[in-house]
Amino acid sequence: MATGVIHSGICGFTINVKATNEDGHTVSLEISSDCPNYQKIAKELTKVDAYKEMFNKLHTGQVYEVFSKYSPHPSCPGISGILKTIEVAASLALPQTASITITKE
Repeated sequence: MATGVIHSGICGFTINVKATNEDGHTVSLEISSDCPNYQKIAKELTKVDAYKEMFNKLHTGQVYEVFSKYSPHPSCPGISGILKTIEVAASLALPQTASITITKE
């Protein structure tokens, strides 16, 4: 199992992801969040083919499809966090902390 905790930024919402690899390709997802958009995403995005998500053209996988139906914020880091958690659960990447730091001068 791989877990991801994504702090989305100024909105203050957190997205928690648990990803379990079932057969090497299929990853089951448990997504929870205080964000109302991700609550909708969580209901629909429960199982994905990790190889299709990682090796398809950008923005064509099931994760992007579901995300685009419910999230009005294309810059939300939640989608990247979900994809990274899927990648680790499927043994396509090693677990490592990723971050985005933004400043304005």
